[in-house]
Amino acid sequence: MDYRIIDAHAHLWLHQDTEVDGMRIKTMEGGRSLFMGEVRQMLPPFIVDGRNTAEVFLSNMDYAQVSAAVITQEYIDGLQNGYLWDVQQTYPDRFLCCGMVDARKPGYYAHARALIGQGFKAIKIPAQRLLLPEGRVYLTSGEMMEMFRLMEENDILFSVDLADGAVQVGEMEEVIAECPGLRIAIGHFGMVTRAGWHEQVKLARHENVRIESGGITWLFNDEFYPFRGAVVAIKEAAGLVGMDKLMWGSDYPRTTTAVTYRMSYDFVVKSGLMTEEEKALFLGRNAERFYRFTNLAELPYIKNMSE
Repeated sequence: MDYRIIDAHAHLWLHQDTEVDGMRIKTMEGGRSLFMGEVRQMLPPFIVDGRNTAEVFLSNMDYAQVSAAVITQEYIDGLQNGYLWDVQQTYPDRFLCCGMVDARKPGYYAHARALIGQGFKAIKIPAQRLLLPEGRVYLTSGEMMEMFRLMEENDILFSVDLADGAVQVGEMEEVIAECPGLRIAIGHFGMVTRAGWHEQVKLARHENVRIESGGITWLFNDEFYPFRGAVVAIKEAAGLVGMDKLMWGSDYPRTTTAVTYRMSYDFVVKSGLMTEEEKALFLGRNAERFYRFTNLAELPYIKNMSE
């Protein structure tokens, strides 16, 4: 390959201990977590202490020849700003870590300002979690728009996951119109496999908006490897916005309970439906430009014992 692979959507945490919609999420043993009333395999079972650390991820990245990763956040893991700031300082060439504010309750603008002042270059909002039972938090609310204007002024990237379909697309159109210089990465490939996913993808027709595929192997889990339907969806999205607007993401580590980390992208490498140039753009070149990665690691292929 004459390009470096970049993961546009991954997660790190030291411990899960939080609530979403009044339901508990908490780290257990053997990679399991209590998750909203049931026990789920949150991590591969060999991560026995439940610590989803940068060092374990780097070992996976080195093996899979992934040069860099964007570390996003989700409310189901709890706010991990303290740990992710340490990760950013320790491995500046391998990770771009997103800060996260709790937009489910008022007062988050001050927190966003503090995170920007601290040095975070990106902020994540899991917007699908804003459809609260007690009332929806709109992305166009006064405090939210004030935060987006602050981010635009300071060249802070906005990482966002949206609710299924077009539920929040209209709000995003307003945000983009108000803050045209705000760089936006929309996760989970627009919730591909859900009705209306094309509407999220079409947001990338705007100059500073990109779509990343974090979780695509989860969304096509019923089909499973080699995820031909996922490749067809990537080509379909490229037909709507261009391959230069699309980026690979793994949603590590949750997806690696089903497939290995390398498998989360090599279904693209091995597909005959995409050209080599399309693969290069999707797996690394687009993300390198959009996230402004420099000094990308060149990683050798390590032969397996089974080879």
